[in-house]
Amino acid sequence: MSIHSPAADWFKAPHGHEKVWIGLALVWCLIMSLMMPYWHFRGQQNSAGEAYAVTPEDFAARVDRFVEANTVQEGINPIVEPPPGGHAYLLARQYMWYPVLKLRAGETYTLHLSSADVQHGFSLQPINMNFQVMPGYDHVLTLKPKTKGVFPIVCNEFCGVGHHMMVGQVIVE
Repeated sequence: MSIHSPAADWFKAPHGHEKVWIGLALVWCLIMSLMMPYWHFRGQQNSAGEAYAVTPEDFAARVDRFVEANTVQEGINPIVEPPPGGHAYLLARQYMWYPVLKLRAGETYTLHLSSADVQHGFSLQPINMNFQVMPGYDHVLTLKPKTKGVFPIVCNEFCGVGHHMMVGQVIVE
């Protein structure tokens, strides 16, 4: 930090190649701004899901009922298979996704996401599906898996010291 003022003529207007680069940057900003609505409506990049207010306790109770009714394999994180066309529930809590979902390729499911504690990020890999999962909200998405395989769910929002271990799975058969 200086105690002296800069010279009166310190600013020089852009000239030559500087003008070209500034122009290219502005054109690129315009192109990207136009691409956002294009990919929303034409590219179906963004979900048209809904969100409803719910207490974390009520949502956790719904998840427990869902797991109890649809479990196909017991364990710390049970594997749950909802009926095709039915509702599937996924609860984020430090530091796991509960339960593991087993879905059928080509079938449509209504997926409900919520958090029991803090903000989490739902990222289904390698699919470009990213959502913020907040406590107090039931995020409702329509999901129709097309490819068979095991798809990891990654929390992409820092949620605490165990964040790096917070992974889940969606199994598609």
